[in-house]
Amino acid sequence: MRYAGLALAFVSSCCFGFSGPMAKYLIAAGMAPIEAVWTRMAGAGLLLVAVLLLVRPRALRIPASRLPFLALYVVMAVAGVQTLYFVAITRLPVGIALLLEFMAPVMVVAWVRVVRRIRLARAAYAGAVVAVVGLAIVVEAWQGMRLDALGVLLGLLAGACCAGYFLMNDSFGDDIDPLGLIAWGMTGAAVVLIPFARPWDIPYEAFTRSVAPEGGLTLPVLAAYLWMVLIATVIAYILGVHAVRRLSAAVGATVASLEVIGGAVVAWGLLGETLGVFQIVGGLLVLSGALLAQTATASARPEPAPELEPVTAQG
Repeated sequence: MRYAGLALAFVSSCCFGFSGPMAKYLIAAGMAPIEAVWTRMAGAGLLLVAVLLLVRPRALRIPASRLPFLALYVVMAVAGVQTLYFVAITRLPVGIALLLEFMAPVMVVAWVRVVRRIRLARAAYAGAVVAVVGLAIVVEAWQGMRLDALGVLLGLLAGACCAGYFLMNDSFGDDIDPLGLIAWGMTGAAVVLIPFARPWDIPYEAFTRSVAPEGGLTLPVLAAYLWMVLIATVIAYILGVHAVRRLSAAVGATVASLEVIGGAVVAWGLLGETLGVFQIVGGLLVLSGALLAQTATASARPEPAPELEPVTAQG
């Protein structure tokens, strides 16, 4: 069962790795990043809702008491992550944007320790330090931020929303079906983004074109979109959910970090994006630190409540 879960998590992370590179084809065809996000969320959300209505309608039931949780999940864990990441890849290579997003496990460490007041192993803090050092090398901080500063900020904000995704996945119980949560999360994100994406103004004729992002291979935009929706979204999420149910949220998140490698490889093969020596070395440190921090967080234990002094009778 465990090996099956690890295999599902690995395949899921590989599928997710296609999202950024395929999105660049939509953007190269004339869509704004927010428009590419909206078409992805709307297509994947409607497809999942339709499939669940046919094969598992009970999965779509969300208790009324959990609607505030669903709203936050929609805004932060789905719309926030995807929008910030898609904008970041217009200013940064896909591999760098993914590295910044996968600072999320380090942010989870900080939240768990400071907000939840859970005692962590020293490895969690060591992992956080290693990841931060790796990030400094990636952006070549000694050169005064060689990468686009706004792109780096957007990537880190995507990481913060991604941290919220992991934390929220730890907090919902058996009263919500994971597949239903994903389906409504994507559909809800598409609804939330309507005022910003203005779908009535999206240049849908882009789907009839074949484009080549700068330095990349030529592909039909419709093929890139369908691959992004079916493989990099629907299948990736479904496999990821089943992997976490066989393993744990912590282990699933750890394996999901392989998306950084998958995304960088796909971007190299399709888009011709390459990383420099500092980005490769720093990226390995970021991944190592994030994995160490996430693994240590998985074994965290709440701080024991202070013992009360015995009260003796007076007089």
